[in-house]
Amino acid sequence: MKIKNIILYFIGSLAICSCDDMFSPADENNRSEEAMYEESKYAHGLLIYGYARLPYITTTQTDIATDDATTNEDEKSNNYLRMAKGAWTLENNPMSTWDQCRDGIQYVNLFLQKVEYVKWAPSAESKQKMFKDRLKGEAFGLRALFNFYLIQAHGGYADDGVLYGVPLVTKPEDASSNFNQSRATFADCVKQIFADCDSAIALLPQNYVDIKTNSEIPQKYLNIGAQLQGYNLVFGTKASNLMSAKIAEAIKAQAALLAASPAFRDQSGVTSAEAAKLCANVLNRIGGLEGFDPTGSTWYKNTKMLDAGAVEMPEILWREDRHKNATQELNNFPPSLFGYGRVNPSQNLVDAFPMCNGRPITDPNSGYDPKNPYANRDPRLSDDIIYNGTTFKKTVIFTGTYPNDNGERYDNLNYELGYSTRTGYYMKKLLRNDVSPLGSSFIEKDHIYPRIRYTEIFLAYAEAANDAWGPKADPTGIGYTAYDVIKKIRERAGLGKDFMGMDLPEGDAYLDECASDQAKMTDLIRNERRIELCFENKRFWDLRRWMLPLNEYLNGIQIDRNDATGELTYTIIPVEARDYDSSYQWYGPIPKSEVLKWSNLKQNRGWK
Repeated sequence: MKIKNIILYFIGSLAICSCDDMFSPADENNRSEEAMYEESKYAHGLLIYGYARLPYITTTQTDIATDDATTNEDEKSNNYLRMAKGAWTLENNPMSTWDQCRDGIQYVNLFLQKVEYVKWAPSAESKQKMFKDRLKGEAFGLRALFNFYLIQAHGGYADDGVLYGVPLVTKPEDASSNFNQSRATFADCVKQIFADCDSAIALLPQNYVDIKTNSEIPQKYLNIGAQLQGYNLVFGTKASNLMSAKIAEAIKAQAALLAASPAFRDQSGVTSAEAAKLCANVLNRIGGLEGFDPTGSTWYKNTKMLDAGAVEMPEILWREDRHKNATQELNNFPPSLFGYGRVNPSQNLVDAFPMCNGRPITDPNSGYDPKNPYANRDPRLSDDIIYNGTTFKKTVIFTGTYPNDNGERYDNLNYELGYSTRTGYYMKKLLRNDVSPLGSSFIEKDHIYPRIRYTEIFLAYAEAANDAWGPKADPTGIGYTAYDVIKKIRERAGLGKDFMGMDLPEGDAYLDECASDQAKMTDLIRNERRIELCFENKRFWDLRRWMLPLNEYLNGIQIDRNDATGELTYTIIPVEARDYDSSYQWYGPIPKSEVLKWSNLKQNRGWK
């Protein structure tokens, strides 16, 4: 750990006294540890600092390190692009979660050490107990989350052939602690994550809602005199978006899917069957397929709910706090709409979207026309990506090499270095078309970023269930299969229908073909995950846990026009090589500074 963190840990909870926005400063801004036992807000600051270390990225960033996208930014100013082009090293690792998550674990461990002795509600035994349970549950859930992100980013095989995770720390560290700890095995890390999730689930409600009668209060709190007002104070809507039992269940399911994936399954101790059951636990809370949100793939377009300040959205299991801004739009609108056009989707990703009949464009029965490549495609393509001729914000975007009707070329392929698209595409997903990043007519709107979407858990279930039992098997009586889930997702997308929404004669015949072949269903599930979660910082981790090629060359499209005839010519063009070493880069490194400091900390093989 960094020296500054060791110093921080030594002074422990006294560090929070400088946080003026949370607490009123004492004389000379200096407080003793004993003060936290009398002042609950003071002690709560430790947990708040834990939340502040959550490892979620709230804008599209890591996708540009994959075959899904690149950026028009200069390589020197974007570490993800540098990484993708061969500069992923011990010194340049933008995927590292080491410091952030280890700091978060220290804060929650400090909190768990103190929580029992703090006067959370000294006037009422029931409130004291409920506050203590909730806050402990939050801390356990956060610790599970931090360890999940740590093993995802840093778990791997060392030279001795053992699959390791990270050092397991369950007590706060101080200057007397032994920092030269060995890495726990990956399997033991998963066990700790599961145990912490189970502790959180036992202490927390599924959702934070205001109840209406005392009869809804859990018996364990009724027995000590809990009343309606006190229960709602602790477990009601005021606590919305904090760690809850349903979130802890989802984290457990995510960790199980990671552990059961090809890159980790040999020594993780978790099977795909177990992962499928844990995913089903999450989904059954919303009624399984009955809880599937029919508009979930375009949740970011639900501007009425966003602007109304809705606490819950049916697609979002857990989200970032609401922010009013125009950042995503400024960074990703095409130049003609006064954006920087930063994230440029690849032709590789565009080719992953099937035809509206559900067949891949490589299928001879798909009907794909390379001379009219965007016709009759999966409707999600136009939802997620701006391609040549797309109308967005009442503006037709021209990404080819020819000007628009006004003679302008702002959005053209490689028109202006650092602004226009390098691939022939702009990102559309996650952007609000009622935002304006232009200074003279600046309009910002509410945005939320999903930390966990239900669609992600549905896809995780389909992946694990298909791997465990095959496309249509349900040997444990969950009530739905991998096939059922993928059918639901593709129906929501509009596959099997024409552009008028009418059923095609063959329906989604390709899905049924895949249902008779487990390997084909695996490929289909992975492709559906690629499409559904594109630009949400998932692709990099998925490629690695699936052990799929990291070096797929990233392509774009050049569209030329014959001015005499108006005919367009589409040419696939190479844009950028991806330079990873698959002999060891399925697994990320332990930070070099940590390995140099602590002799017991084994590095993952291949990283020098």
